[in-house]
Amino acid sequence: MTAVPNAGDTRWFISALGAAQLCSWGTLFYGFPLIAEAMRTDLGWSKAGIYGAATCGMLLAGIAAYPVGAAIDRGHGRVLMAGASVAAGLLLAAWSQVTSLVAFYAILAVLGCMQAATLYEPAFAVIARRVGPLGARKGITALTLWGGFASTVFIPVIQLLIERQGWRGALLGMAAVNAVICGGLYFFAINPAKDAQSRILCPDEAAPLAGRAAVRAAMHKPAYWGLMLAWISYAAAFSSLTYHFYPLLLERGLDSSGVVMVLAVIGPAQVAGRLMIRAFASEAPVRKLGSAIVIVFPLAVIGLAYAPPGVAIIATIAAFYGAANGMITIVRGLAVPEMVTREAYGAVNGALVAPMNIMQAIAPLAAAIIWQASGGYGAVLAAIFAGSLTLCGGFWFAAARTRT
Repeated sequence: MTAVPNAGDTRWFISALGAAQLCSWGTLFYGFPLIAEAMRTDLGWSKAGIYGAATCGMLLAGIAAYPVGAAIDRGHGRVLMAGASVAAGLLLAAWSQVTSLVAFYAILAVLGCMQAATLYEPAFAVIARRVGPLGARKGITALTLWGGFASTVFIPVIQLLIERQGWRGALLGMAAVNAVICGGLYFFAINPAKDAQSRILCPDEAAPLAGRAAVRAAMHKPAYWGLMLAWISYAAAFSSLTYHFYPLLLERGLDSSGVVMVLAVIGPAQVAGRLMIRAFASEAPVRKLGSAIVIVFPLAVIGLAYAPPGVAIIATIAAFYGAANGMITIVRGLAVPEMVTREAYGAVNGALVAPMNIMQAIAPLAAAIIWQASGGYGAVLAAIFAGSLTLCGGFWFAAARTRT
């Protein structure tokens, strides 16, 4: 690798990567519920059948997380992210033509693998290669700020496309965004020739670990397992709340307009939380930062369970939850180099988030089963509360076992 790029190159790199992430998240993640509802109305498919395809995609995204990270460690970030964006565009175009559930499931399954190669984790790994794992904090924080606006920008745009062009036309527009805008930005922004220069080794010093060897070495550290427990627990709680927030708040006594007002708070609160880290805790150790943030999650669940069902009160709780959720995304991106290892960021982080992504796919279904068995969201909130406590315990354990 060549010399470290100058500040101007780095700013362009982060801005281009951030704009691509905004488009990737907006089309590949936030667009699904809107398209799914339009498909259900048009084709008469069941909601369970449609969302089951998304679950398959998320499961495969979890399986693909490690090989994607390892490939980026080997310098294939440009080909991987640009190629996955173009492939995602082709898959969205194919999705626009589906008439059978079997074809729909096949497309969503492969699209899940493309998500594993285009959303936050591979972008974090690309930044770590460009500026070094310990220099990635500012870049990762900036990237999450871009991504935080994805729902605000793309949900109304996709809804407008559905109203004017139908869901098939909207998917073709989303396909063009991925193939042209995202693919182009990833290709031109990610340049392996500008990655940070590797440290020169002493004659008697062993070469840095990579791939499976680096993951095996990380697994010998207690902090690795603490973080894995924390991220799996976080995925279970976050995914369950994301998919069940609307009916949960209706059951708590809010009307539909009140629920929409509450949910509208979460996105801006995530961005606000990330801005707070950038302004007030840009140099704070991740183990201390994360240890303070994780306690918000069980407190938010208690508030959702017991607070009076008023829009202002529930919206305030949702704002704290959203801010903590925005902050924890940054912590996730920085935890590996600051708490586990500075070697093979992509492979180690990919191995950590793989079970997290799988849990993210399973948790909404598990929450639905608990709701059906218990007859209400009280038991679901109890399970989410238990998961939030496990999140706290896992991260605090990792922080305690991290060498300063």
